Amino acid sequence: MKFFSKPRKLSGWLSIAISGEGVCAAHVVRGPTSRPEVRMARFFSTDRKALPEVLEKIGRDLRVNNFNCSTLLAGGEYHTLSVEAPAVPAEELKTAVRWRLKDLLDFPVDKATIDVLDIPSSTGARGHQLFAVAAHNSMIEKRQNLFVDARIRMRTIDIPEMAQRNISALLEPQGRGLAMVSFSHDGGLLTVSFEGELYLSRRIDVTLDQLRDADADRKQICFDKITLELQRSLDHFDRQYNYVSVAKLVVAPTGAPGFVDFLSTNLYMPVESLDLHSVLDMSAVPQLENPLEQQRFFMALGAALRDEEQPA
Repeated sequence: MKFFSKPRKLSGWLSIAISGEGVCAAHVVRGPTSRPEVRMARFFSTDRKALPEVLEKIGRDLRVNNFNCSTLLAGGEYHTLSVEAPAVPAEELKTAVRWRLKDLLDFPVDKATIDVLDIPSSTGARGHQLFAVAAHNSMIEKRQNLFVDARIRMRTIDIPEMAQRNISALLEPQGRGLAMVSFSHDGGLLTVSFEGELYLSRRIDVTLDQLRDADADRKQICFDKITLELQRSLDHFDRQYNYVSVAKLVVAPTGAPGFVDFLSTNLYMPVESLDLHSVLDMSAVPQLENPLEQQRFFMALGAALRDEEQPA
């Protein structure tokens, strides 16, 4: 099973995203000209102990094997590393990258499942980079077995960076890059995309619960920490990819009052709140009118936006 396998041309994807509070299932179909259509978004509350039974129920109730299915790893279940692309033939790339990761992982590299994602470079640029994604074999096997036991045929395992990239790509201004930040119970995620490609990925050590903290002082500390991390990351991006002009920062729904206004005041680029209605047709799923529901389904919807025309 690959992180970035090429999907067949079927009627959209059904993404099943597991979190600490439950399971989100989202089905999205891309049209040739219209906005992608969200045809289903269902949430199943559960804890880890009852997860196998809940997945069996999802498989039966939603008839998931009629769909092209994917799932998402959580933030702490894999590593994403930017490394210099080895000068080897394509068929030898993963082997060469595996060798380069041997001193960068906190577990033996021979126990890693690895995939790679190219970062396009400008003409004449030196040091072509790529993203290497690595997860422990036991983690991948555990995730696979969950779905095998639930009799769910899973086509791909995806990661949040790619799910967020899928949404970011729908918002990119012509000829310019777009930064996006989202928060979940795993923490924050900053990405920059340009021409539909992922160029930057940074984790932010602030969870959604911390961002929504009712204590004003603790929340202010989180706001300051996030702002500093965004400034540093975006400045670094400008230096490394000076041929990409980032138009703005888009903030995915958080349910944290005052957060977007704070970023707007303290960052040098325009900052906007994301309403998924601007890029998705969600008329079939009325509960997604609620920004808190948009936050809950954000990654599942992004994963279900896998492009059926191009490899992810």
